Amino acid sequence: MKRGSGDGSVDERYVPHHGDPTYTVTHYDLVVDYVPESNRLTGTAVLQVRAVEPLRRLRLDLNDLRVQKVLVDGVRATYRQHRAWVSVEVGHELAAGEEAEVLVAYGGRPHPMRGLDGDAGWEELEEGSIVASQPHGAPSWFPCNDLPSVKAPFRMELSVPQAFSVVANGLPGETRRTAGRTVQVFDQPEPMATYLATVHVGDFVQVDQATSPVPVGIVVPPDRREQAVAALADQPAMAAYFHGVFGPYPFGRYLAVVTPDDLEIPLEAQGLSIFGPNLLHDGWDAQRLIAHELAHQWFGNSVTLGHWNDIWLHEGFACYAEWLWSEESGRESADEQAAHHHARLAEKDQDLLLADPGPDLMFDDRLYKRGALALHALRRTVGDDAFFDVLRTWTDRFRYSNATTADLEQVVTDVTGSPRTDLFDAWVRGTDLPDLP
Repeated sequence: MKRGSGDGSVDERYVPHHGDPTYTVTHYDLVVDYVPESNRLTGTAVLQVRAVEPLRRLRLDLNDLRVQKVLVDGVRATYRQHRAWVSVEVGHELAAGEEAEVLVAYGGRPHPMRGLDGDAGWEELEEGSIVASQPHGAPSWFPCNDLPSVKAPFRMELSVPQAFSVVANGLPGETRRTAGRTVQVFDQPEPMATYLATVHVGDFVQVDQATSPVPVGIVVPPDRREQAVAALADQPAMAAYFHGVFGPYPFGRYLAVVTPDDLEIPLEAQGLSIFGPNLLHDGWDAQRLIAHELAHQWFGNSVTLGHWNDIWLHEGFACYAEWLWSEESGRESADEQAAHHHARLAEKDQDLLLADPGPDLMFDDRLYKRGALALHALRRTVGDDAFFDVLRTWTDRFRYSNATTADLEQVVTDVTGSPRTDLFDAWVRGTDLPDLP
């Protein structure tokens, strides 16, 4: 079921009770003070909001953090706080298109929040913290309109003890030290979905790997530096290759952040990805994940789905980027990768609908592989020149915005001169596994 109207409506099946489609956010300004020893966060969030339809109140997603005050255009506002959201009285009716500034002062002990797909959000480590919010964890650390269709620039001012370092989305700005603390500003000028906002707190150093065509680096604990540099040695070449085949890299820099703690999977964020040391080695199982997370900068972060049912537009493209890198780096060709994974999928249940997998299957490995196979089938059907033209047109046309499967079909039609409805019907809107062309 969806509530609301238009592209900003809320699909309750995937992330229930998140987001308010009656308004959008045009800018976030977050000032956050974090004490790792007590896992205590104090914050002030200023949201520039714009009404999508006439409204007198709006809802902010915020989980288990206590609100101290709310101001709307500088005036104290009435609000009601629930466990996972805050209802704010605007004070007067905002007309459609009218803007307002909402300030929220809040604090508490952040922790991952439960969703249908598991836990996500702010996670305390033995020494520091990480944030992995996909798809529903952003409200674990700041008030927001938690819809993937609501993308906005961010400014973050983060304060941590001087014994710690901090990294977040965007480019670093002003740094100042005062009263035993370090304050670091980060500016993310390109629009970002809330689930991609992240903060990483710990003891680490930064290793710059390349400045052109993509500024690439590693953020790593000092005792893991040698391992990370060796495992991520091909990252600049990956970035340069993807820059060529997908179109210009969409952000100011890219960082691979290494945590001191092992992680089950890498964590995606805008402008950076987070890896546990257990995920970093020179074998293909690690190298494909490095390529996968890097590809998400184009497919997922710059071009973002409008509703979670289209998650294959993120994961299918990123999985196919693994096969492209395999081919580029002299390993198996994309044809060989596709044949291998097609054979494995044929042995599994045929109950996954790529166009709408549902919350239980949205991160199922079959979705990743079937999405990549759909793209390989398109490549085999239209040829390499047209296929890579489709990729570059896709990332250019929907750069910094939201898109759907229907939008991708239109790009294919525009580039190739004819619709490929049968292909999308078979691979995306059907459950039986088609043969590869």
